Amino acid sequence: MKITKTWIFTWLVFFGLLSCSDESSDQANTNTNTQVNTIMTLGASRVEGNRPQYESFRFETWKQLIENDWSVDFIGTQRDPGAYPEIESIAFDPDHQGRSGWSSGDILEQLESDLSAVDIPDVVLFSSPGGNDALQNLPYDEAVSNINEIIDILQEVNPYVIVIIEQMAPGRSDIMTQELIYYFNELQNEVLTIVEQKSTETSRVIAVDMYTGFTDALLADDVHYNTKGAMFIAQRYYEVLSEVLQ
Repeated sequence: MKITKTWIFTWLVFFGLLSCSDESSDQANTNTNTQVNTIMTLGASRVEGNRPQYESFRFETWKQLIENDWSVDFIGTQRDPGAYPEIESIAFDPDHQGRSGWSSGDILEQLESDLSAVDIPDVVLFSSPGGNDALQNLPYDEAVSNINEIIDILQEVNPYVIVIIEQMAPGRSDIMTQELIYYFNELQNEVLTIVEQKSTETSRVIAVDMYTGFTDALLADDVHYNTKGAMFIAQRYYEVLSEVLQ
């Protein structure tokens, strides 16, 4: 066969296009999503933590996200002073929105100011809603109203926010009086109602069950998590986060 310049050129073009096609295909199969998801952990002492006395779930949640290649930024006006190991050469993000002893009313009163001081959250992890209200014997109806208003504010700030709200883990069995058990059970059911009523076309409100399988062995004291407890809660959060993060 006679090889001409035209024939050589044609084959060079063909192989060049084939090479470009393969390269494009490789790029298409590579995850190029670099969006950073802003996550606010909202609540009281179970969010705040107090090493070494008791643990927050924040580090274990963050650890799972980093190990699974999610780009996240924990936000909040509070900062954890504890020492934590690096994960994949990345330092723990200590920002959060938890204050020890705060009731739902305390959180509601301060929330707009706190939100104005940080980036807009894409996701909010709403920890143990109404837990301190129960411990402080505050009116149940007020706690429910406050929780609903908290979600309203979050959705006003970001109409696309995802709120993951706990059906909270119980306190240690020996402090769970009949009154606390009743309050606890009512709140667990109320969370499901809140999820149904507050979810919109753009803003999902999602319940996460933290009480099934939770035992006294996961507590460092009456109500706070030990290391295993923090891992238990973090795993439940991660199961939801891995489905909703962008």
